[in-house]
Amino acid sequence: MSTEAVSRRPEPSAFWRGARVSIPVIVASGPFAMLFGAIAVDNGFSVFEAFLMSATVFGGASQMVGIELFGHHVAPWLIVLSIFAVNFRHVLYSAAVGRHLAHWPMLQQAAAYFLLTDPQYALTESEAQKGKVSFVWYMGAALAVYVPWVLLTVAGAFFGKLIPDTRALGIDFLLPIYFLGLVMDFRKRPLWLPIVAVSAVASILAYKLVGSPWHVSLGALAGVALAVILPPHHSGVVPIEAETELEKLP
Repeated sequence: MSTEAVSRRPEPSAFWRGARVSIPVIVASGPFAMLFGAIAVDNGFSVFEAFLMSATVFGGASQMVGIELFGHHVAPWLIVLSIFAVNFRHVLYSAAVGRHLAHWPMLQQAAAYFLLTDPQYALTESEAQKGKVSFVWYMGAALAVYVPWVLLTVAGAFFGKLIPDTRALGIDFLLPIYFLGLVMDFRKRPLWLPIVAVSAVASILAYKLVGSPWHVSLGALAGVALAVILPPHHSGVVPIEAETELEKLP
């Protein structure tokens, strides 16, 4: 077999490499998937309906909001609007990762956007710093979270009453620490510190003044606004791409 033919093959470990980086997400999100299944059944859903919602919506916070509103017999249009509000930040996520997926076929992009979540966005941006994001790697990272989320929803629907308070388990601290580590991975990018600081302050203020879940989207929009007002060439920081080119000069 020629060397050229071998080089055209996708990296055999790409899928599992993506799956491995998602392990902390699985550990942190698993109890909440089971909790959703239990709450869904308590609010009148069947086990199959709980499974179907996790399989089609695949968004922890939006599923929780939707199921609570369903239990209070809120109008369907208001439930849809509330879920949209919770997931509005995904508009920003898709716009950001779109440049990494543009070379994929349309069906692969559709699958990727369906599986796009908070940690998947951060992982994709981190992977993009190392080179091109492959579809195999992306699906490894995404399916490693999606499949357990759906299966644990079913488990929660069957055995929900046996689940202790998730806060008492102390697992909920993993995701904030995990996200902090991912954010730190971008620290060499231009305007990283001011954008993170402005986003954090805006998010805290929005949480106090407006409430959840709007603080997530408003904090992100504040960071985007600052990036637009102060583009990289105003910051006095040399972009990473430029640093790479400078290193090549004699």
